[in-house]
Amino acid sequence: MVAKIVEMAPPDRVLAERVHAIVTAHAPVLEPKLWYGMPSYALDGKVVCFFQSAEKFKARYATLGFSDQANLDDGPMWAAGFALTDVTPAVEQRIAALVAQAVK
Repeated sequence: MVAKIVEMAPPDRVLAERVHAIVTAHAPVLEPKLWYGMPSYALDGKVVCFFQSAEKFKARYATLGFSDQANLDDGPMWAAGFALTDVTPAVEQRIAALVAQAVK
């Protein structure tokens, strides 16, 4: 999976590398794997969260997404995807909190 990140264009690669570091540090129970050619992280073989590069989907921003396996439930509606343009310290903290909550 890391090899796939290395192949990405620089803006996406930088974001994916940071996401990978954050997820593996704050949710070590998640197993890195490829999912439809995208970096993802699974629990018991089921994808919990994933990174979508902007370039691959010809989008103006990359996305950090969460599957229905993520425990992010918050009432009758909650976010399952986040636009990602930079990983600032505040964004890093938010990602860390989300992945930690996702595997509770």
